[in-house]
Amino acid sequence: MHVLTADQAASLIQNDWTLTVGGFGHCGAPESLMAALERRFLSTGLPRRLSLMFASGAGDREANGVNRLAHPGLLSRIVGGFWSLAPRIGRMVAANQIEAHNWPQGVVSHMFRAIASGRDGVLSEVGLGTFIDPAQEGGCLNAQTVLPLVERTQVAGRDSLLYRSMPLHCALLRGTRADERGNITMEREANLQDVLAQAQAVRNSGGIVIVQVLEIAKSGSIPPHLVKIPGILVDYVVVAERNEHWQTYGEPYNPAYTGEWSAGRMAASPEDESSAARRIVGRRALLELMRMAHGCERRRPLVVNLGIGTPEAIAEQARLAGMTHDPSFTFTVESGAVGGTPAGGMSFGATAYPEAVLSQAELFDHYDGGGIDIAFLGFGQIDCQGRVNVASLGDRLNGVGGFVNISQAAKRIVFCGSFTASGLELDCGEDGLQIVREGDVRKLVDQVGRICYDPAGRARCTTPLVITERAVMRIDASGLEVIEIAPGIDLERDVLAQSDIALRVSPSLTTMPAAAFAGGLLDVPFVT
Repeated sequence: MHVLTADQAASLIQNDWTLTVGGFGHCGAPESLMAALERRFLSTGLPRRLSLMFASGAGDREANGVNRLAHPGLLSRIVGGFWSLAPRIGRMVAANQIEAHNWPQGVVSHMFRAIASGRDGVLSEVGLGTFIDPAQEGGCLNAQTVLPLVERTQVAGRDSLLYRSMPLHCALLRGTRADERGNITMEREANLQDVLAQAQAVRNSGGIVIVQVLEIAKSGSIPPHLVKIPGILVDYVVVAERNEHWQTYGEPYNPAYTGEWSAGRMAASPEDESSAARRIVGRRALLELMRMAHGCERRRPLVVNLGIGTPEAIAEQARLAGMTHDPSFTFTVESGAVGGTPAGGMSFGATAYPEAVLSQAELFDHYDGGGIDIAFLGFGQIDCQGRVNVASLGDRLNGVGGFVNISQAAKRIVFCGSFTASGLELDCGEDGLQIVREGDVRKLVDQVGRICYDPAGRARCTTPLVITERAVMRIDASGLEVIEIAPGIDLERDVLAQSDIALRVSPSLTTMPAAAFAGGLLDVPFVT
């Protein structure tokens, strides 16, 4: 193991290499290393034509994280799961400046293990019947991307997808400490991501592994159980300045995210918690969770997944209501956290006081096998057949992230989001909910731009709920049915007329629970 400066490390990366980087959501980006790589390219024009593979591209929605690599000439190809937090890359894809492949986040996580073990790829049913299926778009996101990197095959008479392996030449990762033999700890990091598998994949491809840390420790001073990347996999270590090693993009260090109970701090609130639509949906969704959790006798807690965006508000409402430790359910986030309170805003990906932290691949093993009892997921578009798009909306590229894995495998699904988008303004008062300004973008459309969930496809759950600020709907074989409307909302004007598709209205239409709209804390039952 050699200790280098960030600029020295960046100088090792060569033209045409395939690079993999660490990080998840707003957490864990090796910022010092990516900043140095960006500086080198802007000053010298090198390296060129890099390919980039990541499960979840860490970024701050502006200039940091993988956004730093979004320069024409620097990148030539991307294979990624989630890149909503890297809009600069999304704009390059929309402009046909790079080849772009969107795979399910769990598949990418498993791909690192496949490359490490010398397998030909990842064989999975995840993605069948979606735009990732070669029968549709093969996960190709623009005209620059001609040939899919995934193919249809059959195993034991069942359709499957083979995601092909590729050699990885360099990993840019991050840890907390390195000892003098290169053993890496992560005790101050918000999550583990897939750093071990990434390092193994690169090492067994004959590449180099570079890890950013905060400090160097003496050999033998680190307990072996704290080591998450053994030194046999690490070629170079860079000691970063603390301003390039924040725990999340929202917080330099929050001890709650590493389970330090004595610190007494809670998860960061989402930055747009003031949004009325988000708050209403979060409260109504939490009521739905409690109905499911307490509706029958159970031997174990419900395993719950919360997606990015509006579902973040569910965790926030649970925290405000003092339900963080309700024994009837356990929150999980695909970053690997089990239990605790998932953070939102610029700390998405972290969890306050988790009970356990796994790698992404380990948690996706459980997810893919049907381990999620209920998933709360965002949505961008829903069409008349109940199909959902989250991957791209207009020129904005999000990537599917873990959505395809989760929506195909979860036993129950609740899609959460506003009824319309872009400019929606609400007033929630004594007379109920009023639409002050309607959103410019309709989300219930004739046909989704990309199929990310199809109730007629491989999904385990075929009758999900859709919770919005003004109505609750149910998806079934006949389309969408309105089953609840908000107090103060006019069904014809505010719901049916704001949809591009025909909505059925339930004969037993009811009013959404008043608790979703009331001020103060949400009063929900708590099981002890």
